[in-house]
Amino acid sequence: MHAGHLGAARAAWERHGLDRVIFVPAAHVPRKPDDWVASAGDRLAMLRLAIDSQPQFEVSDYELRKGGLSYTVETLRYFRESLPGGELFWIVGGDQLARLHEWKDAPELAGLAEFIVIARPGHPLHPAGDIPGLRLHRCDCPPIAISSTDVRDCVRRGQPLTGLVPESVAEYIAAHGLYRK
Repeated sequence: MHAGHLGAARAAWERHGLDRVIFVPAAHVPRKPDDWVASAGDRLAMLRLAIDSQPQFEVSDYELRKGGLSYTVETLRYFRESLPGGELFWIVGGDQLARLHEWKDAPELAGLAEFIVIARPGHPLHPAGDIPGLRLHRCDCPPIAISSTDVRDCVRRGQPLTGLVPESVAEYIAAHGLYRK
């Protein structure tokens, strides 16, 4: 969880009048098989620290409890069942929107939730493939060019994480010796 994620979530919450934003850490992401360096427990703990004292933000450990590959469509089915009658939105970066048609059961996604698209530098804000019924909402926010890879690289180089992650997350990373490989 870095400042870019928090800024995007805050912008979506404010600009689209969302009741809350629920963060869902993945057990295993199909398109990023080797991306996780921290354990699921560490990622969950850092996420909870990052959103502490922000009542509009919550954490769901659904995908971690479920285990295995994390597919958005399965998570949206879970929330549709858990929140009957609720209006669901999925926040996605513009970089992912271009590949949305490749996601598992992409046509079903359109019926489960509306998508709030966060602009990311260098990425178009339209899906590359046609998904009937897809409802998109643009969310402009100041672009924050930070990636999780940037955070891990800074730790490996011994550079401070100031401005990249909340201070409590930086302290957790240091205390637990994360990302030093």
